[in-house]
Amino acid sequence: MCLGFPVSSLDARDRQAQFVVSFIYLGIPLIFLGLTLWISAAADSEVYNWQAGLIPLALLAAGWWRRGKSRYKPIRWAWAGITMGGVTALFTSFYTIVLDSGSIAMWFLPAAVVGAIIGAAFARYGFRALMYPAIPELAESQYELTFRMRGLTRLRLSITADQVALHEQMVLHTAEGRQTTERDKPYPLTAVTGVHDVTLSGAERLKYPVTMKLAPRSSPGPALILQVQGDDWVLPHDEAPVIAQIINRRIAAVRT
Repeated sequence: MCLGFPVSSLDARDRQAQFVVSFIYLGIPLIFLGLTLWISAAADSEVYNWQAGLIPLALLAAGWWRRGKSRYKPIRWAWAGITMGGVTALFTSFYTIVLDSGSIAMWFLPAAVVGAIIGAAFARYGFRALMYPAIPELAESQYELTFRMRGLTRLRLSITADQVALHEQMVLHTAEGRQTTERDKPYPLTAVTGVHDVTLSGAERLKYPVTMKLAPRSSPGPALILQVQGDDWVLPHDEAPVIAQIINRRIAAVRT
């Protein structure tokens, strides 16, 4: 297994990504369980506190359930890494209060932040191992592929086995405060009438079927042209030629 650089084989990418996914959803809770039981055994107490293992067991059960729903959706891995890493570091550090040298317990909040960062880093590594650089063979995989557009924008493109969708992250200011939501524009792959790549000079004025607060702007480099249900999308992305091949392959698979 290559731990430093992207691999080209789809099978190798899949194995590497699924190893990371299993570690995030199952491995981290198992580490949490092991540390909790070890701390209970090391505590200066006549009664072994086995109840301390209930929280990591619950996290492990949740991880098993969520892994089944998210293992082929890379966009979800980051939040899973943040949650699993943060919760593990938070409760493990706080539980050291049962030890004679329980000064670590005072640092449970910084520990939670560090754990969340480590979990997010593992998720990011798994995402990059699968997605970078993009290859046309990804079209034959089970993954919901996602690509963020180039530049200062909150727009991303997702490609599943039967649809392509644009997702815009939006920040709303409501009476309850600031909230982040996502607006989706899905299209069935069978409705796509054209998809190809072009090269932008950076001088073009791009127009979109919907109004966006941070719409992608023209910048020098490749862009994806997506024509579907009368809508024309110009999506700047450095890997646009490969994305076009992925979409065309999945369209062909749906139509056969």
